[in-house]
Amino acid sequence: MNRLSGAASAYLASAAHQPVHWYSWSDEAFAAARAQDRPILLDIGAVWCHWCHVMDRESYEDPRLAAFLNERYVCIKVDRDERPDVDARYQRAVQALAGQGGWPLTAFLTPDGDVFFGGTYFPPDEQLGRTAFRTVLERVLEAYRTQPDRVRASAAELRSRVGASLVEGEPGDLSAAMLDAAADRIAGVFDFRNGGFGSQPKFPHPSAIEFLLARWWDTGAPWMREIVERTLTGMALGGVHDQLGGGFHRYSVDARWIVPHFEKMSYDNAELLKAYLHAYSAFGTPLYRDVAEGIVRWNLEVMCDREHGGFAASQDADISLDDDGDYFTWTVEEAEAVLPEGERGAARLRWGIDPEGEMHHDPRRNVLHVARTTSQVAAEMGVGEADVVALLASAEAKMRAARARRTMPFVDRAVYTNWNAMMAEAFLEASGVLGRHDCREFALRTLERLWSEAWQSGGGMAHRAGAAAPAVLLDDQVQAASAAIAAFEHTGAVQWLERAQKLAQLVVERFRDPRGGFYDTPEAAGDTGFLSQRAKPIQDAPTPSPNAVAALVFLRLYAVTGEAQHRAEAESALRAFAGGAANLGLYAATYFRAADWLLTGGSTIVVADATTTDLATMALATYRPRKVVVLTPSPITHHLSPPFASVCSGTACASPARTASELRRTMESFGRSR
Repeated sequence: MNRLSGAASAYLASAAHQPVHWYSWSDEAFAAARAQDRPILLDIGAVWCHWCHVMDRESYEDPRLAAFLNERYVCIKVDRDERPDVDARYQRAVQALAGQGGWPLTAFLTPDGDVFFGGTYFPPDEQLGRTAFRTVLERVLEAYRTQPDRVRASAAELRSRVGASLVEGEPGDLSAAMLDAAADRIAGVFDFRNGGFGSQPKFPHPSAIEFLLARWWDTGAPWMREIVERTLTGMALGGVHDQLGGGFHRYSVDARWIVPHFEKMSYDNAELLKAYLHAYSAFGTPLYRDVAEGIVRWNLEVMCDREHGGFAASQDADISLDDDGDYFTWTVEEAEAVLPEGERGAARLRWGIDPEGEMHHDPRRNVLHVARTTSQVAAEMGVGEADVVALLASAEAKMRAARARRTMPFVDRAVYTNWNAMMAEAFLEASGVLGRHDCREFALRTLERLWSEAWQSGGGMAHRAGAAAPAVLLDDQVQAASAAIAAFEHTGAVQWLERAQKLAQLVVERFRDPRGGFYDTPEAAGDTGFLSQRAKPIQDAPTPSPNAVAALVFLRLYAVTGEAQHRAEAESALRAFAGGAANLGLYAATYFRAADWLLTGGSTIVVADATTTDLATMALATYRPRKVVVLTPSPITHHLSPPFASVCSGTACASPARTASELRRTMESFGRSR
């Protein structure tokens, strides 16, 4: 066993048996490189990353290659989920050198941590235009030893370029025109045929969906609704959506949403759960409710720590390196083995289970997707549609039970603060929209666990709950604050508002750039390698930009408290990026959501008498963009003054609503320009 034995990270622990003398990211590793004057091999990956494990097996488990590395390099392995700060910086460097990044990230560093060469996956032998890894290692070592001045100069130049790129955007003015331009730019990459954005590979971009949904609510523009509905429907019907187990895989390799990379990420599903809940609230589409229920079910069955609270980080795609999503896919024979004849025919037509499937590694395997509507299945089978619905429900139950008997892909049980806060907030949304009290209770238990295991008095939220050596990152603080505000909305308990304000104050004190915006790490984050350079990110990459989330947090706090300083902090942060955000378009969607809130204005729904559940439930369940719900205790004279809810927008308030139906009508119409 190497130095990674006993590592808390599942990815690092999976490499503990390898003959490479790995270090984790540490001062010890860099000290060893300086003492021995060796280059550093930096490997960044994740436990859910298929090609990371391929490179592990092909190269890092090869005793001969390991011996070469141990004699000539200092080798560092990093889990990108555990150290997103390290990953973000070294991805920038390799992207600048190689034109692309991704995982595994393979970077070659000087003993001071500066990059002078890098790439992603390298095969053991030369293939498909890729140089063999051993050849790369020998050439890098030769350059390091024979051309030290050139290596240092190259590394210094790249360090400067990376440092400049880490502060994204430029200051500018905020205007309604920028929102229009952002919506147009996002529409410019919309795939009208399949939904979604771009061609392939295709990622979900839930923040863009949320931004356009809010713009549709304001303007009534049909094209905005069309983009939202086509995208959500396309994903829901595709193989990127797990048709049996619920939840979404990370992305689709094709434009039609059929064949995914099968790993499932907590952060993707948190943001998609909110998007489907909001779209269901806005449009009433049953499919969107079903998808949301499926995400909740997958979490409760697979990802949740029922006893302590907390959501797992990810579910792997594969059981071994010899399969590619085999747990999630089906051959005709596998389906026939568990389904009687009638159900077999309905399932084959509905989910596209054919002798020739979609998987290249095994063409017999099918990715389940909605190939036909129930009416089309009924027509082909010559039966009634109601009969088809019943057949499919029975078939789905049998196939789910059969799949449950397969070996399930690994689930990383790490409790990361930012992703847990995101999913807890989504579960709170689900409790309101779906009427799921269990979601509310589990979300609150999770947030209490974060405050118990991740909060450090005066220091902020650790990135991982219970971590012995916590990294303190902006994203964890703002996502925890956002979830605390949501907990306040759903409970009326002042402690959650106080916690959100405590985190907001910490963000200002430890992360704020006096010129506007927030750095991703505090001043004392470390001085090793690129970590000495602080980043100020505004892109969604792929999780929502922490600067944009920070702005949303301050705007929501302003809506609740009326404290002008909160609004000022949000405006300062948004202005810090306004000059360059328009060019980012799709990749700054969360930023535009925050700018929309500032420029368009939010709404506060005050429910006087939080014990009157029908008013509170309606306030939480009804879609109205940029809203904050405040549940207040019943007044002393409640027996004389019936419970009511008030909707305020800007400086105006609607007449108090006394019933849930009246409140819904008011929320849907008051202050709306169309």
